[in-house]
Amino acid sequence: MGRPVAIIGVGQTKHGRRMDVSYPDLVREAVVAVFNETGLTPNDIDGVVSGTMPSMMEGIALTHFYFADAMQAAGKPIMKTETCGSTGVSIAHTAYYWVASGMADLVLAVGHEKMNEGNSQATMTTVAEPFYQRYFISGAPGVFSMQSQMWMDRYNIPEEKIRDAAAFISVTHHDDAFDNPYAHIKMKVTMDEVKNARIITYPVRLLDVCPNSDGACAVIFASKDMVKKLGRKPAWVKGVGYRGEEYFFGDSDKVVWESAIQAAKQAYDQAGIKDPRKELDVAEVYNPFTFQEMLFYECFGFCEPGESPDMVLKGTFTRKGELPCDPSGGTLCTNPIGATGLIRVAEAALQVMGKAGDHQVPKAKLALSHAMGGVDQFNGIMILGSKL
Repeated sequence: MGRPVAIIGVGQTKHGRRMDVSYPDLVREAVVAVFNETGLTPNDIDGVVSGTMPSMMEGIALTHFYFADAMQAAGKPIMKTETCGSTGVSIAHTAYYWVASGMADLVLAVGHEKMNEGNSQATMTTVAEPFYQRYFISGAPGVFSMQSQMWMDRYNIPEEKIRDAAAFISVTHHDDAFDNPYAHIKMKVTMDEVKNARIITYPVRLLDVCPNSDGACAVIFASKDMVKKLGRKPAWVKGVGYRGEEYFFGDSDKVVWESAIQAAKQAYDQAGIKDPRKELDVAEVYNPFTFQEMLFYECFGFCEPGESPDMVLKGTFTRKGELPCDPSGGTLCTNPIGATGLIRVAEAALQVMGKAGDHQVPKAKLALSHAMGGVDQFNGIMILGSKL
């Protein structure tokens, strides 16, 4: 893994429909926040990693140059990393490897998106291969509704049970978002309201789906020597994993999802984790859809295949459960796509540093963060701990 690396600071914007600021000012808000939190200045930074969704969603090409001033990166090396939905965790990995390699001591990672100034559904519908997939998958909801149905069928999970479990997830995450000052969607919903919301793509309903959010997140990664010099409480990177698979949706098994399984295995091996449900204290799982969140529980070894609906309904993954998942409200409540995966990393770091505020999980020492991207083929993991 190279040199030890830690996160020493996190900055987020208030996420939502941010028509009060321009896109560059939104980015600047997160960057200024992390510098204020750490007491560092742009002069202390050795390099910057930046990323968003593909430029067609931004309406701006070469965004890392367009936002260089907002990221206070003038005169600094800038690296651009984009992997669609997993962009945020890919940014974190890029910054981590930059420091771990010995080529930098302090690297600023910035993920950002202003989705309300673009058309995300048009982008995600048309980004697919044009002769077959574009007409068949209908963007992200189409892809993951098919995945959900394959999962239900594979393990013969009763539709009523999985519908109840998905509704339970929606209710608990929307409740959790009230304790997160940066979250976008803060609304009280009931099980019946979730189960009777309008269908987007069967079986996914409106309250099973993440929003379009404007927002940015900035994280500073530091070498061991710099952590010691600065004297800050860190979140140490204990393990990283990233895997991809076939581009075409039908060419790989999306129930036994190998990119998710193997990314988690790589990170667990590096972190020395054998029983993730017992050893992890909290997980920030990328959950744009309630059904998909349960599938990730199984891919990450939190439970056996087909068991996650039962465990969800038992409260295993609630904030007060055995393994709290997405105590921030998760992607389901906040989704500025280029920043979303980095927010998962930032929230995991805040948990192990004891700085998560009202949604802090007591005594959290080891946390998993995750993001999924590409059309549906990438999965990335970063595990953070309070001790080196």
